[in-house]
Amino acid sequence: MKKITPKTQKNNIGKAAMNIIVLNGSPKGDLSVTLQYVRFAERKFPRHSFQVFPVAQMIRKIERDENAFQEVIGAVKTADAVVWAFPLYFFLVCSQYKRFIELIFERGAQSAFAGKYTACLSTSIHFFDHTAHNYMHSICDDLQMNFAGSYSAAMYDLMRGKERARLLAFFSHFLDILERRAPLARVYPPLAAPPAAYIPGATVTGITVQDKRILILKDGQEPSGNTEVMAAQLAACLGGSADVVNLMDLDIKGGCLGCCKCGLDNVCDYQDKDGFVNFYEDKVKKADVVVFAGAIHDRYLSSCWKMFFDRSFYNTHTPTLSGKQIAYLISGPLAQLPNLRQILEAYAEFQEADLAGIVTDEADDSTETDMLVEELARRLAGPGGKPIQPMTFLGVGGRKIFRDEIYGMLRFVFQSDWRYYKKHGYLDFPQKNFKVRRMNMMMMILTKIPPVRKKFLKMLKEQMVKPLKYVAQNK
Repeated sequence: MKKITPKTQKNNIGKAAMNIIVLNGSPKGDLSVTLQYVRFAERKFPRHSFQVFPVAQMIRKIERDENAFQEVIGAVKTADAVVWAFPLYFFLVCSQYKRFIELIFERGAQSAFAGKYTACLSTSIHFFDHTAHNYMHSICDDLQMNFAGSYSAAMYDLMRGKERARLLAFFSHFLDILERRAPLARVYPPLAAPPAAYIPGATVTGITVQDKRILILKDGQEPSGNTEVMAAQLAACLGGSADVVNLMDLDIKGGCLGCCKCGLDNVCDYQDKDGFVNFYEDKVKKADVVVFAGAIHDRYLSSCWKMFFDRSFYNTHTPTLSGKQIAYLISGPLAQLPNLRQILEAYAEFQEADLAGIVTDEADDSTETDMLVEELARRLAGPGGKPIQPMTFLGVGGRKIFRDEIYGMLRFVFQSDWRYYKKHGYLDFPQKNFKVRRMNMMMMILTKIPPVRKKFLKMLKEQMVKPLKYVAQNK
């Protein structure tokens, strides 16, 4: 990567000035960590203008006031480029930013973005930053923008000289592409038309629900596709024993504020201001089975669902559905959205839950969907409740990221996490195993001796499998 120096900066003086609109996706506005990266680039590239709109922080006003929305859209229309700047919230952008994206499509403002050059900038601890960037890239493709790249920074990268140079190199490259009007390929093809209406047949009978508390959470945000019908059919298959709740009926005052107040003792800033925490504690945590039913909105679920997930962060980085069964009923083209499927699967692993299944309305006919819903009902009604699948990289990798951050810089901020991780043995650093460390040191010395090295390589495969073979044959 080419290093940005004062000399290369001087060489840019004669180039045309660009008007760049920055859509700030942090609910904290000017106090956004991500915005400081933008401000740094703004200072280093003084010839270009960076106009920031705090769309996430102002989402309520933008929703209510058409003039406020049109002010942003008008600025985009006259801009040379758009930068989407956001922190990560639960595998994606925050619900407020998600709602702004929905408004672009709902109010027919796509043409303002079409043909504009764009880039994404995020800050996080790199926990599923790729799914957030994949989502934003796909949105830019849907808006027919020219996507010039993503930059995913760790929260405090700006404090390091090497990372500042990397950031400036990214912006320099972006401005070069913008000035040359370089051709850029589209990565994400358009989604197919919504599935046909799901018309369930006769409800299956005879499914005996074990002594389980089953909660079906459905999304009432329009358009809801077949969500309502799928949730009703699953509830009917379960003999009416499930508790069905529409998210639109919950008392939720707003999205997560990113204040991190919950980090000390899991007390949300909305505590006693709305009913979400009480609902989550009394209904979600006490359920044995939780079913998430939602329709796809612009390559994710709705902003209403995103608000639900974001607000559950008062539990910080600790699993709250451990040992429970969870399932998804999805209305929309999930088969075309591997990024969303990965988010759904990663959420289950992060929660240490047993993912019983994902059922969509993409089947060729309603009869097939009926059978899939019936089979899901049988899995949820029967014995179970303990995770039956080991974690994949989604869960293992994610937990290690949290472990390292909670042990390090974020410990004093997320003290509740520290207590939980310490109690549950999450601080499982391999270097604490002194027996293995001594063995490694000894073997690394011995294998430098040619005869020992030769014998070691000859025996390696047999010795690797020896303890496992013993267990397989004797336990």
